[in-house]
Amino acid sequence: MIYSNRAEWLGAEKKRVALFGMSGLGKTWAANLLRDEGWFHYSVDYRIGTRYMGEYIADNFKREAMKNPFLAELLLSDSVYIASNITFENLAPLSTYLGKPGDPAKGGLPFDEYLHRQTQHREAEMAALLDTKHFIERAEDIYGIGNFLCDSGGSICEVVDPEDPEDPILTALSQNLLMVWIEGSDAHTEELVKRFDRAPKPMYYQPQFLAAKWTEYRDLKGVAEDKVDPDDFVRWTYAQALAHRQPRYAAMAENWGVKIRAEDLYLVRNGKDFTSLIADTLPV
Repeated sequence: MIYSNRAEWLGAEKKRVALFGMSGLGKTWAANLLRDEGWFHYSVDYRIGTRYMGEYIADNFKREAMKNPFLAELLLSDSVYIASNITFENLAPLSTYLGKPGDPAKGGLPFDEYLHRQTQHREAEMAALLDTKHFIERAEDIYGIGNFLCDSGGSICEVVDPEDPEDPILTALSQNLLMVWIEGSDAHTEELVKRFDRAPKPMYYQPQFLAAKWTEYRDLKGVAEDKVDPDDFVRWTYAQALAHRQPRYAAMAENWGVKIRAEDLYLVRNGKDFTSLIADTLPV
């Protein structure tokens, strides 16, 4: 770790942290709070949706627009411009592009196309995570900002191997930031599942996990691939995905960083509170 003890962290002129954990536990909330106090906020998901998948997303919009004769004519004559309006808080364009597998009549994608988009996301996420060092340097060089927070996506644990001491992404991150896991409780997990059930959103999954769940679901429901209800499949898979991710997050914290409890993060009101919370995780 770049801060081996409490004194090093508290005495560091430039504090650099990467928050990771389940989506919905406060990574972006904390980043916004610290940004208001002069920290640089690097959102991995925003980088994915703009730098690495922005063209895929825009082309998907255009593909749909071309189905409408009125819009098609305007597009072909360069009379309209279609682009994604992705923000730190609104990642819907990225989620919409990733899609959900299943019945096309219900908005589902063919499973092979879904896997293709998942692969695109995996490559984009790995690249965006490796861009972190560049943005640390950029934040200081251009803006004179030394305090830096990397707001990682919930699927970071799917693109790294926390048990590999030479994992290239975790090595690069830990050499430049303190890796901090936001650990949720069973109550948090239940609330996230309820929230997802109300409004299912596409997610990124490890290929092996996804393929196994796709087969298991179709066997359980007795349906063909093109008859799978996309929302029902992602609801069924979501809770299992959270359970799949927990031990991976825990291994990342144990082998590469520290952990804080989500309920403790919710008590943070300013940069000083955040600095103290992190200090309490480090050895004296």
